[in-house]
Amino acid sequence: MEILINPNIAYLLIVVGIILVIMALFAPGTGIIELAAFFILLLAFWEISQLSINLWALGLLILGVIPFILAVRKSHKLIYLVIAIVAFIIGSIYLFKGEYWWQPGVNPILAIVTSVIAGGFLWIATTKVLESEYMRPKHDLASLIGNIGEAKTDIFDEGSVQIESELWSARSSVFIPMESKVRVIKRDGFVLEVEPATPNNP
Repeated sequence: MEILINPNIAYLLIVVGIILVIMALFAPGTGIIELAAFFILLLAFWEISQLSINLWALGLLILGVIPFILAVRKSHKLIYLVIAIVAFIIGSIYLFKGEYWWQPGVNPILAIVTSVIAGGFLWIATTKVLESEYMRPKHDLASLIGNIGEAKTDIFDEGSVQIESELWSARSSVFIPMESKVRVIKRDGFVLEVEPATPNNP
């Protein structure tokens, strides 16, 4: 077990776990990504409990969530995304104490390569989501009410549906299995509320 208690392993688990959480936010309802993120972060937290950490770096990681939410949900300004990525990179690299106060606890080469890959992924994924949201209002969103589509995931509190050629986030007051026909009954921003479209409920 001592072999597994390693800052480099813990660092990779944290990065992968956070990336999976963000992927789950962008593609809700699959369940698989959420489950994988939960177990990886659980293992990462166990690693953290066994190692000496810099509390300021942990605080930076937590606070970095705020500008990310502002970038995706509120202002849609890329400057907040830049701040979130920088906080994520610095916080994760310096989370574990090194030999000296200025020295990160993870391998510098591993930190650089992982930061470039993770930071690049977050930038591309988030900017694509923001671009898609800006593009959607080209047509009359009110016309979606009453449209028939297909559930691309299981839907209950959340999920995804395809209406014509577009994929939308959706929710339902009843469970709707994947590949079922659904009808749009309400729209809340870019989230559609749907119900089953059955022979008894055409």
